[in-house]
Amino acid sequence: MLRIVRSPRKSEVYSINLRRASDEELKQIAKQLGLGLSLEEVRAIRDHYDSINRDATDVELQTYDQTWSEHCFHKTFKGLIETPEGVIDGLLKTYIKRVADEMKPGWCFSIFEDNAGIVDLDDEYAVAIKVETHNHPSAIEPFGGAATGIGGVIRDILGVWAEPIACTDVLCFGPLDVDYISLPEGIKHPSYLFSGVVEGIGSYGNSVGIPTVNGAVYFDEDYTGNIVVYAGCIGILKKSQYIKKVELGDCIILAGGRTGLDGIHGVTFASTELTEKSEMISRPAVQIGNPIEEEKLKRAIKQISDEHLGSAITDLGGGGISCAVCETADKFMLGAEVQIDKVPLKYPRMRPWEIWISESQERMLLSVPAENVERVLQIFEDEQVEATVIGKYLENRLVKVYYEDELVAELDLEDLFNPPRSRRKTFWKPQKIDEPNFSQPDDLSAILNRLLSAPNIASKETVVRRYDHEVKGCTVIKPLQGWRAGPNDAAVLKPLDDSWRGISISSGMNPRFGKIDPYWMAASVIDEAVRNNIAVGGRRISLLDNFTWGNPEREDRLGGLVLACRACYYVAKAYEMPFISGKDSLYNESPLGPVAPTLLITALGILPDVRKAITMDLKSIGDSIYLIGITRKELGGSEYYHLFNLLGGSVPKLDAASVPESYRKLSAAIDEGLVKACHDLSEGGLAVAAAEMAFTGDLGLEISVDSVIAEEKLRDDFILFSESNGRLLVEVPKRYKEKFEELMKGSHVSEIGWVTKGKSLVVRNRSRILIDSALEELYTSWKTPLGGSR
Repeated sequence: MLRIVRSPRKSEVYSINLRRASDEELKQIAKQLGLGLSLEEVRAIRDHYDSINRDATDVELQTYDQTWSEHCFHKTFKGLIETPEGVIDGLLKTYIKRVADEMKPGWCFSIFEDNAGIVDLDDEYAVAIKVETHNHPSAIEPFGGAATGIGGVIRDILGVWAEPIACTDVLCFGPLDVDYISLPEGIKHPSYLFSGVVEGIGSYGNSVGIPTVNGAVYFDEDYTGNIVVYAGCIGILKKSQYIKKVELGDCIILAGGRTGLDGIHGVTFASTELTEKSEMISRPAVQIGNPIEEEKLKRAIKQISDEHLGSAITDLGGGGISCAVCETADKFMLGAEVQIDKVPLKYPRMRPWEIWISESQERMLLSVPAENVERVLQIFEDEQVEATVIGKYLENRLVKVYYEDELVAELDLEDLFNPPRSRRKTFWKPQKIDEPNFSQPDDLSAILNRLLSAPNIASKETVVRRYDHEVKGCTVIKPLQGWRAGPNDAAVLKPLDDSWRGISISSGMNPRFGKIDPYWMAASVIDEAVRNNIAVGGRRISLLDNFTWGNPEREDRLGGLVLACRACYYVAKAYEMPFISGKDSLYNESPLGPVAPTLLITALGILPDVRKAITMDLKSIGDSIYLIGITRKELGGSEYYHLFNLLGGSVPKLDAASVPESYRKLSAAIDEGLVKACHDLSEGGLAVAAAEMAFTGDLGLEISVDSVIAEEKLRDDFILFSESNGRLLVEVPKRYKEKFEELMKGSHVSEIGWVTKGKSLVVRNRSRILIDSALEELYTSWKTPLGGSR
């Protein structure tokens, strides 16, 4: 039987007879149409068309393919997971959203319901934030993939009627010195990907006039075959401008760039593993960006929002027009009628299904009451943005798609948004990793200089300077501090002209911990993001989770993901910090194996007064230096072990019951003006944090490791380079010592040193000198590895 037949009309639509098709026939149909659906899913679609007794069209099947993709529907996070402890009814519901569900924080304005998470800034304004991944496209075409990643997340913020005010980026690559010969076919060299991604982000963000204020660059061999590109955006909006109420008869307006062949099957590509043939097959799935078009679109949408002309808005991301229209109609329990022949095209003779699912960039979909359409179109015209009415919302639960008056798709939303629920088994076998056994090195000064030169610690100024982090004039604390451009812990923004109230943005990530234990990795990166935020004065913190993982159909990969999600719940609940948004990127596998288990946590805090924000550089000679937190023999996954090509098994754990109280006390000390500088301890531990504070402030520092609070008697190198959680270095003026100690009473805090007039870092254990290094030497070690200059 001929299963796929072209329509006799001129629209080039194909009719597909799924009824009573065998499994082999279903597989063949899916292959011919380029669908990423599983056999179980194609069977479910077949059963639906059996029940309504008609053939499907290619437009309809392509819609199912987009809507049911992992990228769009998050099937793994919504599915059933069988574990030895029982069945988990969705990772998202059970662990991530559950924190907010139980806390019910009144300051969460809109979470897990829209394009971005939204929290209160004050009584009148709110802050929107979203972080996305663009891994697969960036691995194929690094400049375009990264650029459109930034463009897409900016439109997520526009999609909640907010004005974008800042961007973030966190990037993960393989070692830049990897041997070309060792790379399998289809895997691009990390140095090529690195330069292309950095250039793409800078080009797009700078052109659209939004500062990039926070981020990180991380290197590990497990990213050689699977790079990771996280792109984030923060926006500001009046609460009264958040309008999402589509009414019957509202018009559907498509605005922005023209629709082309770029980005077709982008979500399908993002939901599969990379292979040696990925570039040849999937390059068209990488979109082409135009930041100038986005800047014009941004201005027009702000004007429409200011005049309250729209009833809803969403960006055209994964699945293009198909997902934007169907999701909006479904959300408001409506249907829709769309004339896709009215869509402005880049190329003539595009087929209906291509128009419907194209992911061409710089496009937004607006719902507008009929009486406001003329004014909305005029605003777009004034900004030289192409805008077209392509349909309207109807009362039934059907989406009807027409091409030149021919009905090319009729989609039942009840069926479309109820895919077969995945049910997967999982297990996790704890790794048995021997703890390294080696003697303490004789020259700890040399070790510190080597650590400062390590790719994950060394200065990223050459990357940061590619991005404008001051445009818009609201950046209070920038990525780089002082004339020596030291690494600040978080960004602080002052978004309103007439208020000192501000926001703080920080991040936490450590994939090496995930190689040992995904649970403690997740716990650690939550704490890192939070303490970075606390260090600058942030409080009332909310969290975003972004998972980058391997193939969830493999039980061991899924087992690690379950552990990480479980930690997210328990730690966030203990910290009383809800998740407000997130995204998962799965199937990150290549011929070199799976990506390192990666969880990026972004923390969004509020500062009552940005004038009290704290930076990390030392300020005054004679001030005391305090260490908050307990130091343990926790060097598994540390940069210190990595110097010797070791991993170790002693991954840092977290006492989530006691650490938050220390943070609350530190915040109170900052509010009272007792703190001059603060810096978190992460990669490289105490010694690296102390060196960074000293050379950034161009002041000497002397510390004593015998004053450090440790869980047990530790070797000097373990005290200096442990990466235990919950620790910060704090500079306190001598006149405030007693008050600071009284305020911090009950927490693990010790005075370990003081700021000196010398230009060196001196570390002692009682009378024995462990490190005596000139600041200039330390700074040079930190500054030069990634092409920086002194």
